[in-house]
Amino acid sequence: MFNIFKRNSSNVPYADLHNGQRIAPEPKKLPDIEEGIFIETANKPATSSAAHFTEQAPQAVKSDHNINLLYTFLDRNHEAKGYDDALMNPDSSHLQQNLDTLKNELARTINKVTTFYEDFIQETDYHILSRGRSGMLDMVEELEMKRNIAVAHISKVKEIENSLNQESGDCKGMLISYTRGFKNGLAAISHHQILIKKF
Repeated sequence: MFNIFKRNSSNVPYADLHNGQRIAPEPKKLPDIEEGIFIETANKPATSSAAHFTEQAPQAVKSDHNINLLYTFLDRNHEAKGYDDALMNPDSSHLQQNLDTLKNELARTINKVTTFYEDFIQETDYHILSRGRSGMLDMVEELEMKRNIAVAHISKVKEIENSLNQESGDCKGMLISYTRGFKNGLAAISHHQILIKKF
């Protein structure tokens, strides 16, 4: 009755008796199994047709280049950037080159934002037209409101573009901030290298 958990001695194979005791035979060595049978490695190409349909290539993250991108650029600490640039290369001839680089970067950002809003307006116009034909008046009103916001934003972008061309307004503030930082960097170099020395 208490032998439930014990193995039946007749089921266990034993070798010959040795000094009156039974000796269990050596366990048989199992064959080696390749790793690829149970584990799919990252470099292994998918061979089944099911894997072909389930695996998808990673998609590029689509970012919205709206007006916030432009304001983020304008709100950067350009004075600190100018200061650091002066410490790295204190030649005053680099000031104008760095200002030109800054203006070119702003122009590229304006182009990105302008393209984003132009595409958005075209897409919104299509949705307004198609939803209007379907009689979805509430949806059309919401779409028109979104379109009006985009038009207002693009007009603000155009204002910033004009200020860049005339070096006034938002653009002028950015350039003044960078120039002030650059000159402060030059002054800091002069102070630490010359003015601090005692005679």
